[in-house]
Amino acid sequence: MSAILQTWHGIPREQIPWFPTVDAEACIGCQLCFVTCGRGVYEMDGRVAKVAKGLACMVGCSTCAAVCPTQAISFPERDLVWRVEREHKIFREVKREAADKQAKLEAGKARAVAEARVAALPTRARLEVAGVFGQKAFVAKLGKLLEARPFDVVKLKLEIPTVKGTEEKTPGFLSFEVTSTIQEDVAPFLEELRQLVRDSDLVLVNEARL
Repeated sequence: MSAILQTWHGIPREQIPWFPTVDAEACIGCQLCFVTCGRGVYEMDGRVAKVAKGLACMVGCSTCAAVCPTQAISFPERDLVWRVEREHKIFREVKREAADKQAKLEAGKARAVAEARVAALPTRARLEVAGVFGQKAFVAKLGKLLEARPFDVVKLKLEIPTVKGTEEKTPGFLSFEVTSTIQEDVAPFLEELRQLVRDSDLVLVNEARL
């Protein structure tokens, strides 16, 4: 049994006699309690509901009794729960649990905000460059620019009409994608890439964030 079922706000669950009782003669076997309870308290014995795990019942919960069409399910009086609360002075524990829950909620919100920010960051971009590549070693310069940087270039494709064209200053077309390896904004790095293209006497034909 999980820890959450073993105790109720620090009180051993077996010390709290809160569980349902089924009147077998009144039960019509509709199975509504069996389906409604999320803690597996009930099992079906033929056409009659049976309490199989009474201590798994949430203290104070009586939803199954409320939905039973023949009122075949009963619980102790709610005074029992209130008496337990007073005798065990549970509210100090409840406040601690509430603080823990609030901290988790705040952490979840902060994580969601951080994830949203990361998702909104342009971490990938596609560039298309045209010009005479020839002996300019643009790809080698591109590799040098990437050294010790949290970026990489992928899907690089260079198109030159002919092999001799590389020596005859025939215009070519280069396309590639730049991506952050640590989910960092690529925008500042793209400015460096644009400068490299200009310094290489090439033309940036197209740039698109992905």
